Amino acid sequence: MSAELEPLSPQEAVDLYLEARDDAAENTLKGQYYRLHAFLAWCDEEGIANLNELSGRDLYAYRVWRREGGYSNEELKTVTLRGDLATLRAFLRFCAKIDAVPEELYDQVPLPRMNNGEDVSDSTLDPDRAVEIVDWLERYEYASRRHVIVLLLWHTGCRVGELRALDLGDVDLDGSRPRADGPAIHFVHRPETGTPLKNQENSERWNAISAHVAQVLDDYIQGKRKAVTDEHGRAPLITTRNGRVSVSACRDTLYRVTRPCWRGEECPHNRDPEECEATHYSKMSQCPSARSPHDVRSGRVTAHRLADEDRALVSDRMNASGDVLDKHYDRRSQRQKAEQRRNLFDL
Repeated sequence: MSAELEPLSPQEAVDLYLEARDDAAENTLKGQYYRLHAFLAWCDEEGIANLNELSGRDLYAYRVWRREGGYSNEELKTVTLRGDLATLRAFLRFCAKIDAVPEELYDQVPLPRMNNGEDVSDSTLDPDRAVEIVDWLERYEYASRRHVIVLLLWHTGCRVGELRALDLGDVDLDGSRPRADGPAIHFVHRPETGTPLKNQENSERWNAISAHVAQVLDDYIQGKRKAVTDEHGRAPLITTRNGRVSVSACRDTLYRVTRPCWRGEECPHNRDPEECEATHYSKMSQCPSARSPHDVRSGRVTAHRLADEDRALVSDRMNASGDVLDKHYDRRSQRQKAEQRRNLFDL
């Protein structure tokens, strides 16, 4: 151990690191905090109270601990483990700058190698299934909060944080604003009042919506929407009794409605609904059929691409580059792509 190092506890170091990351988006910081919290739990288990004591052997032991389910209680996929360790590397690089660990220690964090495509999730919500769920909600829970959440995520393909950030004033239901030809919604970056967008100002955009979606929103606003403001005095579009809907509530909504048994369908996994844990609120995400808001977004991109819609327009609407759409969201099968090429070449 170098004599130049200054003692620093793991918790103090994490606090300093997060404070120094004032350039990062809120969601990025939340993800980093979660991953570093796993590191803090390991330090506590190992009795490491001073980062000066860390060695390359310790870092290897931490990798094995996380890979085999330490902190999360389940084995990590390679892509998840790599993200966890990449955050630890960045953290240790910062710790070296404040004389808490040796300068070269970060380089001893062993990152797992990934095969081509291994960093891409293959989970998605099939477009046909998405339409079935939206239709079911339209019939049985029309203009409810649940209906509006699923409808907007599917219709616009927006991120869940963008959905949550919408205010009443961001919705033009009759297309009456200047230079408007029809109804639309406006995604706005407002970090100072708790609703940052992923790409900050670059995520700001108007997305056109259909007349039908506008009517559903109007009926929700006039009917089941709770007329409340959030802690910043803003009027959210989607509300609960306590104010603006949370990201976790939106996510839970998707987990709930994408389970086939919730709509009375037979379980495709041969489970008895009376005994299945995934029927309980806190376990819904454990259903193999449950899908997240990100899966809705990838399903929406897939639907756009199956319809041969302009790639640049889809990129603008989804606020993601064409390369990102291709790599992380387009779930067309190779056979589907071949059939589309057949139509294009008139074979």
